[in-house]
Amino acid sequence: MPIALAPGQEIDGFVIGETLHTSPLARLHRVTTGAARAAAEFPLLMKIPQLRAGEGGEGLLGFETETRVLGALSGRHVPRFVAAGDIAVNPYLVMELVEGTTLEDAAKKSPLPAEEVARLGAAVADALRSIHAQGAVHLDLKPENVIVRPNGEAVLIDFGMAHHARFPDLLAEERRFAAGSAPYISPEQVMGDRSDPRSDIFALGALLYELATRELPFGVARTLAGLADRRWLDPAPPRALVPAVPPWLQEVILRCLEPAPEKRYQSAALVAYDLRHPDKVKLTARAQKLERAGLVGQVRRWWAARSTPLALRPARPGSAPIVMVAVDTMHPHDARHPALLEATSGLLSHSAEFRLICVSVVHGERVGGPQERPGIHFEHLVRLRHWVEPLKVPEAQLSLHVVESLSPAATLLEFARNNHVDLIVIGAPGPHQQALAWWRSVASGVTANAHCSVHVVRLHEPQ
Repeated sequence: MPIALAPGQEIDGFVIGETLHTSPLARLHRVTTGAARAAAEFPLLMKIPQLRAGEGGEGLLGFETETRVLGALSGRHVPRFVAAGDIAVNPYLVMELVEGTTLEDAAKKSPLPAEEVARLGAAVADALRSIHAQGAVHLDLKPENVIVRPNGEAVLIDFGMAHHARFPDLLAEERRFAAGSAPYISPEQVMGDRSDPRSDIFALGALLYELATRELPFGVARTLAGLADRRWLDPAPPRALVPAVPPWLQEVILRCLEPAPEKRYQSAALVAYDLRHPDKVKLTARAQKLERAGLVGQVRRWWAARSTPLALRPARPGSAPIVMVAVDTMHPHDARHPALLEATSGLLSHSAEFRLICVSVVHGERVGGPQERPGIHFEHLVRLRHWVEPLKVPEAQLSLHVVESLSPAATLLEFARNNHVDLIVIGAPGPHQQALAWWRSVASGVTANAHCSVHVVRLHEPQ
């Protein structure tokens, strides 16, 4: 039965305030901390599931899934988890009350400038990455579920429709595959798969499309058959609706909206990277489209979708890693370079989809600062290009960066965190560098403080 609450009532040290929202699934209350709890540094929201006698376990299990997902999230673009009640006694969830306006309000003012679309989209992609990292899928990404704080930060909320790999999916068992918001759900979600994180990437593409054009890529379908049409429908290219949309943004949006999951971005981290680095986006025919497929083309797409069953094979976690290699271009003939190349080649061979980021930290002030040296920057960028050439990495999967800094280890770590790097490859001090002990080296600083895995390449003295 639902918990009966009144303003002023206290539960586990939380004092109930005003009711903010009521739905068939849950009630939302503003709460504060009582004497038994330390004062919170931010506003609090309590969510209580509407559990009625005689109902199945869908609501309770969905609430448990939401609690698990939220409790494991991190980052600026998701609400902060505070506490959860005993699901068998007092089921509730307390989290940060994110204040601001929804992205729905921003969508009403669209089309937005490309830079703003990219900024908001990258923040949502950050949140999706955190969700996917724990084996979960949001499955209800829409403008109403993104709140923009007064400082401009976007925060993804509402995990009530989420699927978690460690919990039974009662929504799927009851064949409620299309649970979610119709304009944003993916073809595979319509066809019966709620377990693929690339469904969230499709929804992100629809959201970006709306912010960039003020239109929905597939309109608002009213029937299941109408939802299934997105398996073959070719949406109007954003640039056909808003000529100011740059080719790189259209490339990102249409790649997210590919009907076949294997043709989309394979991770939210890759979407975030491209949105933050427009100059690194590899343009294809998607970027140049100025009109949708004609009648004959649409018929061909329909027939192909009808003749080819949608492959429901969820992406494996970590199947599209972002790998960062720290390359010492200050010493282009360093004996460690061949070993670093060999190690990088072996690591990349395990994934068909990846992003390789080669970074050189040059001693000096940061590029862009008062001591910027454009000639030095270009020279080391050329050296990076020569270093990576033997790997023959496709341009669409390669990025080169030169950064001037007085703290190489800290700079590499900051760059890796900001770009969701999954693996850092770095060379240890060479055998001849006896004066530079391991504990003082850049490799040591990176290894000790990295948020991700680190592969250290060491060159040994020949015997």
